[in-house]
Amino acid sequence: MGIKSSVSLYSLQYQYLRGNMDLEQIVDYVMGLGADGIELLPDQMLKGTPTPSEETYAAWDKIIEKHHPGLACDDIFLNTNLYSNRTLTKRECVDLIKKEIVMAHRLGFKVIRLVSMVPAWILEPCLETAEKYGVSLCIEIHGGLGFGVPKTEEFLEEMIRLDSPYIGIVPDTSIFCRRPPRVVDEYCMDIYGTNPDLVKYVNDVFASGKDTFHIRLENNGQNPEMDKYIKDPAKDMFYASNCDGYENVPVSVMEPFAKYIQHFHFKLYEMTEEGLEYSMNYEEVIKFLHEHNYNGYVSTEYEGNRWVKPGGYIPEKEQVAAHQKLIQSLIKKYEG
Repeated sequence: MGIKSSVSLYSLQYQYLRGNMDLEQIVDYVMGLGADGIELLPDQMLKGTPTPSEETYAAWDKIIEKHHPGLACDDIFLNTNLYSNRTLTKRECVDLIKKEIVMAHRLGFKVIRLVSMVPAWILEPCLETAEKYGVSLCIEIHGGLGFGVPKTEEFLEEMIRLDSPYIGIVPDTSIFCRRPPRVVDEYCMDIYGTNPDLVKYVNDVFASGKDTFHIRLENNGQNPEMDKYIKDPAKDMFYASNCDGYENVPVSVMEPFAKYIQHFHFKLYEMTEEGLEYSMNYEEVIKFLHEHNYNGYVSTEYEGNRWVKPGGYIPEKEQVAAHQKLIQSLIKKYEG
């Protein structure tokens, strides 16, 4: 089947949260955009996860039977802080992931996205269950937690050691930001009063082909040049630390791990009037996936919604629609 388009329903979370659309209406909307599939966060839209009631499962089955979406990915979290006085034990963590695998299988998903920083030791004790239910466990490679970060590298090393088709990765295009998201710049300057010179410095770093995250990573967590522009911590520190969530690395960093890619997050911060995303060049990613015979979904994940100023209109539906139009055109260009 090659490269297919999907939408993370997380992209329309405010439509759901505010009661503008229910789960079925969201699925119907996404499929009406011509997407091939959907990506789900059960914690957000399915009551009772990871052990939903039969009534919840029946409602889900009805939606799937009616709208026939491809089931791209099930996004889960390892909620180690369920109790106020302690974190979960390793046994509890393993048991929780196993429940998530069973639920993913029952929902019809074959890929689970493990959120960044899920420990690598979770893989081996859960692998037998993953194989039994035909569900892959894939870590998200996200901006600020990308290739070269110790925790990420631990997971990749364990993935390679186990070398199973049921263990893989979900890269996120936040590691391929060619410019910082403009909506973040504007939000922080308007809401927090962030120093415009700090914003300019960060943009200049990206324009030079670098990013502030790797400057810190390569200098023991320090960036004296950036610190010069932090005049008021209350106004500037949030922006400065948030910028470490965007990386500016070449797509070739995926080369050693291409065979392990089982899903892909196409992060979206802002679609422009020209029909392009402001910060990222998706074509270089689609081209890479095409050249490596990728057979899976690339999923719209809109996060510009969190950078809308208080009281402002949140254009989730419009942004997702424009993004899908772009993605689908690029897939057609390379896949035919």
